[in-house]
Amino acid sequence: MSSIRVRLLKWLVGPIVAVNLGAAALTYLLAWTPAQLAFDEGLRANAATLAARVRVGGTPALASALSDDSAGEASWAAVHERGGRVLAGAASLPPALRPGLYDARLHGEPVRVAVAAVGGADGLHVSLARTTRARQQVRAAIVRSLVLLEVLFSLALVGLVWFSVGNGLAPLARLRARLDARGSADLAPLDDAGMPRELVPVVGAFNALLGRIELGARAQDEFRANVAHQLRTPLAGLRLQLAGLAARHAGDPETRRSVDLMLQANERMIRQTSQLLSLERAEPNRFARARLAPLDLSELVAGSVQAFVEQAAARDIDLGFELEPAIVDGDRFLLRDLVDNLVDNALRYTPRGGRVTLSCGKAGQGSVLRVEDNGPGIPACRRAQVFERFVRLDERTAGSGLGLAIVRGIADLHGAEVALADAEGGGAVFAVAFPLPGRAARQ
Repeated sequence: MSSIRVRLLKWLVGPIVAVNLGAAALTYLLAWTPAQLAFDEGLRANAATLAARVRVGGTPALASALSDDSAGEASWAAVHERGGRVLAGAASLPPALRPGLYDARLHGEPVRVAVAAVGGADGLHVSLARTTRARQQVRAAIVRSLVLLEVLFSLALVGLVWFSVGNGLAPLARLRARLDARGSADLAPLDDAGMPRELVPVVGAFNALLGRIELGARAQDEFRANVAHQLRTPLAGLRLQLAGLAARHAGDPETRRSVDLMLQANERMIRQTSQLLSLERAEPNRFARARLAPLDLSELVAGSVQAFVEQAAARDIDLGFELEPAIVDGDRFLLRDLVDNLVDNALRYTPRGGRVTLSCGKAGQGSVLRVEDNGPGIPACRRAQVFERFVRLDERTAGSGLGLAIVRGIADLHGAEVALADAEGGGAVFAVAFPLPGRAARQ
C-alpha cells in the first residue's frame, strides 16, 4: 500500500539532499580556491625575493635547506643553471626549465615548488619548495566546517519538509478523524467548509456516495416495514380462521392435528413479522433521540410480562419478577420490544417446569434489567454470536434468530450495555445496564 507522505518525502527530500550536495561542492571550491591561490602567491613572492638576492658571478645567498617555519612547514631552495646543474642550495630539488608553480615530492613528502628567474642572468633560476602541511590543514578545516554545516542544514531542511508535509496532510487526518467519529448509521453529508480546495471534490464525491447509500438503506427499511406491516393483518385473520376450524373439527383427531400444525406455523410467522417490525424500529437511522423520555422501568416490565403469563403456564414455567422503581430515559415502544424479546427468548430455552425471573432496580450510577432462567445456558465461546442476526444455537427450538439482535440494537440506541453471564445453579442471565437519566441523550 503506497503512502502519500512517503511519496512526498521521497520527491522532496531527495532533490533537497542532491541540491545540498551540489551547493556543498560549490562552496568547497569557492572556499578552497582562494586559499590555494593565496598560498601560491605567497610561495611565488618568496621565490622572487630569493631570486633578487642572487648575485650574478658570485655565491648565491641561499642556504642548502631552510628550517621549519612557524606553520610547521619545511622549505628547500636551490639555484639551477640552464642545463639543470645545481649551483647552490638543495641538490635533491629537481631542476625547472621555466618560471612557474608545480607539484613534486621531496624526501617522501608532497611539496609545492615555485621557480623564479634571476634577473640579469640568462638561464639562471631559483627554485623554492615548501611542504603542503598548512594547505592540508586549511583544506581539512574547510571540509569539517562544510560537513558540519551541511549536516545541520540537511537535518533542518528534512525536518522542515517533514513538518510541512505533515501540516499539508493534516486536513486528511482531520477528515479521517471526523469519519472515524461517526456512527455506522450516520449518513449525513460532510461539511466541506474550511476544507482545502483539493479535498472539496473528494468530500463532494463522498457525500454523493453517502446519499446513494442512504437512499438504498431507506428503501430496504421501508420495504421491510411495509412487508411486515402488510403481513400482520392477514396472518391475524388466518389465525382466527384456523382457530374456528379447529373448534369445528374438535372430534376429528387427524384434522385437529393438521390445524394445530398450521396454527403453530401461523404463530411463528406472526412472531417473525413482529420481530421484523421491531428490527425496523430499532434501526439507528430511523431513531430520534428526542423520543427518549423518563419512564419507570418497573412499570414497563410489569405491563410487558403479563402477555407471557399464559405461555409460561402452558409449559408449567414459573414466571416471576422482582421489580423496584428504576427511572431511565427511553422510548416506551422500543423498551417494550426489548423486554418482550428477552422474556420470549428465556421461555423458549427454559425446559418445562423451569423458572424465569425478571428483576430491575438501581445499580451503581444507573439502572439494570435482568432476565434469569435455569435453561441449558450458553457456552462462553458462543456468547458473542447470539447477538448476531439469524443466529440460533439450538435448531430444535423454534425461532428466527432475531430476538437478541433486536435487544442489542435497542440497548445501543439507549446508551445501555447488554451482558450475558451464567446463572447460579445453571442457566443464563441477561443484564441490560442503563445510564443515569439524561446521559443517554448525550452519548
